Amino acid sequence: MIAVGPRVIPPIEQNEADLLGQVLQLAKVFGWARAHFRPAKTEHGWRTAVQGDGAGFPDLILVRPPRLVVAELKAARGRLEADQQQWLDWFRSVPGVDVHVWRPADWDLIVATLR
Repeated sequence: MIAVGPRVIPPIEQNEADLLGQVLQLAKVFGWARAHFRPAKTEHGWRTAVQGDGAGFPDLILVRPPRLVVAELKAARGRLEADQQQWLDWFRSVPGVDVHVWRPADWDLIVATLR
């Protein structure tokens, strides 16, 4: 079970937004600089303001020199889109970048990675 504020959510039921909140909180505790770009609702649906090749950009960029962690977060049954996979592949091709796809069941790995 993962504590989220006053309630506890079993990992299998935790959605991506809940996982994001937990990871952001954990990263702050362990001294990481954190970046997550939130979409906003527009008349054309949900959009994230970005220029360039932003579609599929990973959910989290975490920096604690000398480390850089790039993470895409998914609910238990969430699937990567092709553009998300492409970004992860690009980051994996950069030496020293630690790239992950994290799901609620990966909590112990997330803690170990960010510790």
